[in-house]
Amino acid sequence: MTIFFYLALVLFIVLCLLLCLVILVQESKSLGLGASFGGDPGESLFGTSTAEVLKKFTAWIAVIFMISCILLSLWTSRIGRGKYHYEVPTIEQQ
Repeated sequence: MTIFFYLALVLFIVLCLLLCLVILVQESKSLGLGASFGGDPGESLFGTSTAEVLKKFTAWIAVIFMISCILLSLWTSRIGRGKYHYEVPTIEQQ
């Protein structure tokens, strides 16, 4: 079971890096990261509708990121809860 948890963590980190990369590649009011590499705002690697495609892709990745955050949080709390079983000490009355 722990191998699946660590595999999910690795996939989550990859998702985080992908989300950061997609956000940085998008054009902003100051032409985004593409302008840093000498890119012309008129030229586009993926065609003329790149901005719309990247916006939709970013939205989908953000939704998947949020859902995976919640699922990993629940999974982590369940793993932590199942490890330790503490008994509450009671005071015996005489």
